[in-house]
Amino acid sequence: MGDYRPLHDGWTLASADSSVGPVPAAVPGCVHTDLLAAGRIPDPHLDDNETALHWIGHTDWVYETAFTWDGTDDPRVDLACAGLDTVATVTLNGVELGSTANMHRSYRFDALPHLRAGDNQLRIHFGSAYRYTDEMRAQVGDRPNAYPDPFNLIRKMACNFGWDWGPNAVTAGIWQPIGLHSWGTARLAGVRPLVTVDEGVARVAVHVEVERESDEPLAVSAAVAGVRAQTTIAPGERTAVVTLEVRDPELWWPRGYGEQVRHILDVTLRSATENVVDTWQRRIGFRSVRLDTAPDPHGTPFTFVVNGVPVFARGVNWIPNDTFVTRMTRELYAERLDQACDANINLLRVWGGGRYESEEFYDLADELGLLVVQDFLFACAAYPEEEPIASEVVAEAREQVTRLASHPSLVAWFGNNENIWGFHDWGWPERLEGRTWGEGYYLDVLPAIVAELDPTRPYWPGSPYSGRPDLHPNDPAHGSMHIWDVWNDRDYVHYRDYRPRFVAEFGYQGPPVYATLRRAISDEPLAHDSPGMRHHQKALDGDLKLQRGLDAHLPAPRDFDDWHYLTQVNQARALALGIEHFRSLRPLCMGTVMWQLNDCWPVTSWAAVDGDGRRKPLWYSLRRAYADRLLTIQPRDGELVLVAVNDGAEPWRGPASVTRLAISGEPRGKTAVDLDVPPHSAVTLPLPGDVTGSEDPRRELLLAESEGRRAWWFFAEDKDIAYPAPEYETTVEPVPEGWRVTVHAGTILRDLALFPDRLHPTATVDDLLVTLLPGESATFLVTATASLDPAALTSHPVLRCVNDVPVT
Repeated sequence: MGDYRPLHDGWTLASADSSVGPVPAAVPGCVHTDLLAAGRIPDPHLDDNETALHWIGHTDWVYETAFTWDGTDDPRVDLACAGLDTVATVTLNGVELGSTANMHRSYRFDALPHLRAGDNQLRIHFGSAYRYTDEMRAQVGDRPNAYPDPFNLIRKMACNFGWDWGPNAVTAGIWQPIGLHSWGTARLAGVRPLVTVDEGVARVAVHVEVERESDEPLAVSAAVAGVRAQTTIAPGERTAVVTLEVRDPELWWPRGYGEQVRHILDVTLRSATENVVDTWQRRIGFRSVRLDTAPDPHGTPFTFVVNGVPVFARGVNWIPNDTFVTRMTRELYAERLDQACDANINLLRVWGGGRYESEEFYDLADELGLLVVQDFLFACAAYPEEEPIASEVVAEAREQVTRLASHPSLVAWFGNNENIWGFHDWGWPERLEGRTWGEGYYLDVLPAIVAELDPTRPYWPGSPYSGRPDLHPNDPAHGSMHIWDVWNDRDYVHYRDYRPRFVAEFGYQGPPVYATLRRAISDEPLAHDSPGMRHHQKALDGDLKLQRGLDAHLPAPRDFDDWHYLTQVNQARALALGIEHFRSLRPLCMGTVMWQLNDCWPVTSWAAVDGDGRRKPLWYSLRRAYADRLLTIQPRDGELVLVAVNDGAEPWRGPASVTRLAISGEPRGKTAVDLDVPPHSAVTLPLPGDVTGSEDPRRELLLAESEGRRAWWFFAEDKDIAYPAPEYETTVEPVPEGWRVTVHAGTILRDLALFPDRLHPTATVDDLLVTLLPGESATFLVTATASLDPAALTSHPVLRCVNDVPVT
């Protein structure tokens, strides 16, 4: 079995020139978090501290620890480094064991010849990532990318160098576990369980790779779901396959389609004398997955098919959840993925400028039934295909495909984020002057690795990609696409101009929750353009684009409170409009993956959950737009229609009504329809002109209703609507969880919202952005760990609606 001894204690950190430190170092960890814990730097996430800390990424750092060694009878002792960030030289007792240049893979070094009985000294020198990229530029030439820093010249988390939602915090450190692994005879160097399901039989082909210290024959056995099989690895051989067949298996399904049944797979390696020399265990799921891209009359579809069932992807993009990824715990992952599930999300795309996500992330996704698409780590840049980077790409891809093979939630690999698109549209060919840019990775190297190591999962060369080199990579009619012209250049109603097959990115900005802003930014007064707010807005012309959206739809803000609320409302409306439109096109469109679920720090961004983990109004809007059953009113060919979308497992049958109403609440026209929507489908119903036509758009609206579900259509923009000043009555009563706040509307209340975090940072609310007609009521459950003032709960700016901002 061998022995693994973690080496996580007793580390110190200092700059290589001794100008900083030594300070205690946490392992796993990174320089920034160690310096922060030691009080040597301010929090990089607060105010504009980030800027003053850029020197950290330009500095060489040294981690050191001492440990005792009592010796071993095993013939091998490896220093196993699960992850070093990034350019590292490893020295044991003054002898260099080796060097690294890739954050995204593990390394093993033969330590036994250099260990000594008693005290030992381990030292890891981390060179500046910037100096390494300078060396690479001199060696292989420059490559264009979307940002100033050359993140594409090093195999490191790209967003460390700053992004349009993230800070520049170039980390270094021992970011994954490190320890001494003593072993003999052989060890399991890799286990890849490849699962297929066909005609009621689940087949698990367990591919085993061993590293040997002995040439004796080995036996490898595998067991799952009551089935066991074994094979022999002949002397000198290093690979084997054990195949298990399970009849009538209990399947793993995506959430909403069935149960997430998982089975323990045990793999055991034995010596010629039947001694157990190594074991491996994971929980796997029996499921099949394919990507349907067979051409049809509309172009090239892009549909995930799980266990033979087409799945509409109600998705979000996932970025690293903390600038300093070593602070992530299983509990934090669980909190964020639970928020995804609670918003009716069924797919996460792990974006290519971050990391290959952790075992905790994938295990939770398996447990929750969340489908995951993992990008290979290339984003928004041209990447050199020369050495030494080419070999690192191959090594990391082989390791990560093997590592993640056991997870049923992983349903596809994407080759890159926006790089094929970038080559076509961002002026790269002229700047490259014939140099490589990554195409060989995406079209040759990576698909070959996936085909060899995991042919059970689909590979797609890029996001976006249209399926063929002769097509524009972002063609809406073919494959997957990204929609960014809406945020960058156009009003969000232009999402309706698109009829895509699958939207892998689209998004609209909004600021974080107020309590998050107040924790992170000390500006007094706080304003949309105050220094801290400007620093926490990383998007090019982001505030101008937010203002353009406000100008198009909403009354002019009078102060920061109005600006904050209205920009959050606009973000929620933009994504709801896009998602409802795309879902209404089913089955032409079979996926919407909005940008983005989460943030890595407090920032104005496209996220639904902000950097402190608080749900923005967008999150509540997503929950409605991604519900199993959706009613939506859509413009089609100059007319308004009602679309009923049913992503549930049962037919949706029942009455629905569509009413034209005055803003004051009086009905002006009404029609009734009967819904009969099969599972996993959408039905479009025409509406009569006397209901959908309005002679006074500023004073009328449409409301569709069925079984408590509502869809609204306003004939004019809020800035042009003749809203009455809001009138309402409120009641507040204490309940065990906190407070129940009921609002009784005397007039229409457009996008009514309650923001208890303005009273205490722990306070949350169960719903937001509820529109009420005169005479209707809404009840909000406020939860908090501190006492709140009931009067303040129902006062401005805690309780508010769009029509409390006067139209000028």
